[in-house]
Amino acid sequence: MTREPEAPLDPPSQYGGFRREAPITRISLGPGAPTAWLVTRWEDARAVLANPATSTDLSRPGYPSRTPMSMPPGFFLFQDNPIHDVFRKVLTREFMVKRIEALREATARIFDGLMDELVVHRPVADLVEAVALPLPSLVISELLGVPYEDHVFFQEHSKVLIDNTVTGAQKAAAQGALGDYLETLVERRRKEPRDDLITRLGQQVDAGTFTTRDAADVGAFLLFAGHETTANMIGLGVLALLEHPDQLPRLYAGKAELATAIEELLRYLTIAQSGLARVAIEDFTVDETTIQAGDGLIIMLNSANRDEAIFSATADELDLGRANARQHVAFGYGIHQCLGQPLARMELQVVLPELFRRLPNLRVADRQEVIYKPHAAAYGPALLPVTW
Repeated sequence: MTREPEAPLDPPSQYGGFRREAPITRISLGPGAPTAWLVTRWEDARAVLANPATSTDLSRPGYPSRTPMSMPPGFFLFQDNPIHDVFRKVLTREFMVKRIEALREATARIFDGLMDELVVHRPVADLVEAVALPLPSLVISELLGVPYEDHVFFQEHSKVLIDNTVTGAQKAAAQGALGDYLETLVERRRKEPRDDLITRLGQQVDAGTFTTRDAADVGAFLLFAGHETTANMIGLGVLALLEHPDQLPRLYAGKAELATAIEELLRYLTIAQSGLARVAIEDFTVDETTIQAGDGLIIMLNSANRDEAIFSATADELDLGRANARQHVAFGYGIHQCLGQPLARMELQVVLPELFRRLPNLRVADRQEVIYKPHAAAYGPALLPVTW
């Protein structure tokens, strides 16, 4: 299902009809691909995502994907317990709010540097290339201890991993390339430790928690997950605020108001346009619909976040003061809920208000077109030409 050209920030309008008339319905993934259950309501989405009778393992028969493949243990988002638990427990402390808050000052410094370069050298610029993509790359590189000079390498391979049009072999090659690089870096940090996440992953290798390759794959996964997604949210957030300039004061009304505004942007925009995929490993029932073992499910987060039953009749409107905005499922739900969400929130809280403070006349450049990524699992602008 495709977005309407005149409403690129909204999910396909058909989802509203599904929520009202067929909230859990069978769909086809294309010729030769398996069918799957499409889950479109907020309540059902949370029920499925929290259900231990579902699996995220891409290699299981029935998993709803055109390019089935297996992921290494370090890509723990695609692992079931007990493997998932081992990796998540190691990483949870790294993404605690207190540790992420310690990165806020560095994030602001990185952003200021990017903005200085933007305003001095570019009267018209692609905001994606100049700010939205490099900022999360720099921040996650600082967290991990990865040299930023390799950021182009990471961006190119990350794009492959979230592109729904490439083959399983292409995705496996991108995943392998990232892992090879990080494996070398993990070994280097085991010999020459620093105060960074790669070093602490190396310490888990020394402790026997997992292998060097596992540690490398964790680092590769975090690099991939930690920059492309936030880059898309920055771009979409800017576009949404340009469309609703009357709501910009909410960004400056106070810390709590800013936090609520960011939650509403996450709800309203929901970059996971392909949803989250699961496969049933046991029979279970959702809203009187029987799901059988081996059935695939696709949980449409962007539809769930526009559910009128939860977010009222104004669910399709942007309201930066929405009281229950944080009830969104933009980061998923259940044991696989996004581990890096405190980092994403912090980056958005730093970037969006300061961007409009520094460039109060920011706008899409005249006679320039915003180009979106219709086939990416994480939706956002590929090109955002702006002037000020």
